[in-house]
Formats: sequence, structure tokens, C-alpha cells
Amino acid sequence: MIHINLNGESIPALGFGTWRLDGDEARDTVAHALDLGYRHIDTAQIYDNEVEVGEGLRASDVDRDAVFLTTKVWRDKMRYRDVIASTDDSLRKLNVEVVDLLLIHWPNDEVELAETLDALQEVQHAEKARHIGVSNFTPSLIHEAVRHAPGLVCNQVEYHPYLDQSDLLEVMREHEMFLTAYSPIARGKVMDDEVIRAIAEGHGKSPVQVTLRWLLQQDRVSAIPKAASARHRTSNLDIFDFALSDDEMAEITALAQPDGRMISPDFAPAWDA
Repeated sequence: MIHINLNGESIPALGFGTWRLDGDEARDTVAHALDLGYRHIDTAQIYDNEVEVGEGLRASDVDRDAVFLTTKVWRDKMRYRDVIASTDDSLRKLNVEVVDLLLIHWPNDEVELAETLDALQEVQHAEKARHIGVSNFTPSLIHEAVRHAPGLVCNQVEYHPYLDQSDLLEVMREHEMFLTAYSPIARGKVMDDEVIRAIAEGHGKSPVQVTLRWLLQQDRVSAIPKAASARHRTSNLDIFDFALSDDEMAEITALAQPDGRMISPDFAPAWDA
């Protein structure tokens, strides 16, 4: 496993995403992922599966302290009191005393960012979240956020070979933050990519495995692929017995496209050019 060093703490760079998993499936897949060796689990209040994710944690033989657990506050809970209440609700649903990372899920320009971040810092001060961060923040929003909360450690964003995030990564590294990539395989698009397929064949790996390896070989980048099938959960973990060359990394990076962004809801921020 590749780890990200965060203030002396090692965070598993490969996590397990739970978006669109619910009910028994969410519980069983989280438990299975932990039994396979995943130690980084990602959920959110809006996923409506925190109860089942917590059940999966307890169903596994893995100690809670060994798991890096992330959840997120939805954008309609950005007022100070709402952030506090949302966090308490997440802890209750997960049945844990503290989460390892609490994120603002999307920015909301109808609420002053300083108010939301003050609440996030209060949650951390109350030891309900060990670390705090944001999600779907642009480079300019990151600069603004760290002025109010210099202790932010993460920005979770869409990131895959077709979306250039180099400017964002530069800003985040400047502030000693790490990036967590969601939709890391571009909704399956990488499986049919000729460049990635050729590199994968050379390593005896799949295009998905090569893409995840490309992400994790970058400084301060983690990824949280979702895998509903046991086969894919197992396959996604099998990426630590090979490495991509500098030329292979560059070939994949060069696949980025101006229209590569796949996730941009109506409430998304104005993405920086």
C-alpha cells in the first residue's frame, strides 16, 4: 500500500468509495473491503448509507483505529449550527465517536465560507473529527479557504486521465494538502482507451489498475474507486507490485482534454480556467 504522510500520520492512498451503495450491499461491501485489506473508507451524508457503512465497519474483524474514515457535510448544511448538527448526526449514524476526516461536500456561495469553516474547526476542536477538509473546491477557493482555516488537509475532487488538475495540485501542495480523486476511472472510459490499454498489456495489468497506479504515483494523491463486485474490489487492490515509468506517466497525463470534466451539477462552483 502507498501512504500519504499527513503530519506524521500515514493515510492509505487507495480508499474504498461507497457512493450509490446502500442497504445490505453497502454494509457487506464495506466489511468485505476491509477484510481484503482496504483501510480507507469514504462516505457522505448525502449518500444515505452512513448507518450501513458503520455496520460494515463493525462487521469486519478490523479495529476501528486501523481505518481512516471520511464523511462529508452536504451543501444545504453550511450554516454554523447546521454543520455541528450534521456532524453529530453522521457520528450517530456511523456509530463512532470521531471521524478521521470531515469534508465540506460542495461549496455554497449562499453562505459565507468563513462561517462554515469556523464550524468545521469547532468540530475538530471538539474532537469529533481528527482532520478537516473540503471537496469540489477550485484553486481560488482553496486559497480563500486556507486563509480562514489553515489546518485544512484535503480537497476531494474529480480526477482521472481526461481531466487536468495540475493547477489545483500545485496549489494544494503549496498548502501541504492532499488530493483525493473521485471518479478515478472516468466512469469506465479508461477501459477502452488505446494508450492505457497498451501500457496495461505491457505490465500484465488491466486499464483500471494502470489508471489507479497512475494516480497513486503522483505526489499527495489518493483515490477512492467504488467497486460493487468482489472481483473488482480485489483487482483494485492489486496495484502495488508494479510501477509506471516516467514516460508511461507522461503518456497518461497527456490524455487530458479541455472538456474532460464529467461531473458539474448546476450548483458547482465556476471552475477555474
